[in-house]
Amino acid sequence: MRLRGERVTLRALEPADAAAGHRWITDPEVLAHLEVGAYPVSVLAEEEWYRQQAAALPAHPSSVAMGIEDETGRYIGNIGLHRINWRDGHAVLGILIGEKDRWDQGYGTEAIRVLLRWVFGRLRLHRVWLVVNENNHRVRRCYEKVGFVVEGRWRQHVFRDGRHVDQIIMGILAPEFTGSEPPRT
Repeated sequence: MRLRGERVTLRALEPADAAAGHRWITDPEVLAHLEVGAYPVSVLAEEEWYRQQAAALPAHPSSVAMGIEDETGRYIGNIGLHRINWRDGHAVLGILIGEKDRWDQGYGTEAIRVLLRWVFGRLRLHRVWLVVNENNHRVRRCYEKVGFVVEGRWRQHVFRDGRHVDQIIMGILAPEFTGSEPPRT
């Protein structure tokens, strides 16, 4: 299954994606606002993670990761749902646009919209939430464009650039999401 937007396609991750993924998670600029990156990650560990993601998923997984391709078919990032709670109908969103030449061009915004159409339209989850560092203004604007709202704050929760930074909890409910028609497959 492939989820298609106008410029992005969300698709299953493949072991061949590991080289790009390793390049991204070893780039300090890409890692600046991510929770990963506290320890070095080997190529072997990254390849194993991609192999696990490419393996068949159970009917009701607790996490789903997908690759993001641009309109040329180039693999530019990852998006996924984590801590999926099927009973209560919520999950945590995670996204990474690893190719820096694709930053600030709307690819992340579109990828989130495509994913949310699938999440709310097909999976029938009710709420998607995330946590973002307060000083990550570019990404916060992206989430706000899609319809996420601030729900709370974890004060001085992470240490970045020599200081403790608040993390902002943002969420969106299915009825709040405009464009909840199922994505093209």
